Amino acid sequence: MPFDEIEVPKELREFMIDGAEETILGQKNGALKQYRYGNLHIREYDDKFLVHTDKIDPRKDPIGHLVYDAPEVLISLACAIFGGTKIAKSVFNNNSKKLSLTSGLASSVLSGYIGYVASKKIKDYLE
Repeated sequence: MPFDEIEVPKELREFMIDGAEETILGQKNGALKQYRYGNLHIREYDDKFLVHTDKIDPRKDPIGHLVYDAPEVLISLACAIFGGTKIAKSVFNNNSKKLSLTSGLASSVLSGYIGYVASKKIKDYLE
């Protein structure tokens, strides 16, 4: 949980801001539903709400949101593309096209995951 996230227990207060829209944008992190109201991101769980403010509303500027609020997603995509193409090219030069596609896909997934986890840990540390 980021340090700037506020937890509101449902037993204390069941609430939802008028005008908040349910959304699929953002990481659910196990939430039942998530809502957005401007830069406010609200996740609803069985027993609580977790609320934080994003720098940029992803509904208005998705790229800006990725750059400022979720850079780990961009880094994981870059790692997936770079890692997958590098390994696929090296395997393609030595083996069949079918093996190249399989190894390229597997290495993309692995590279992207490693890039995501590493950049998320760095981001959390810096916050």
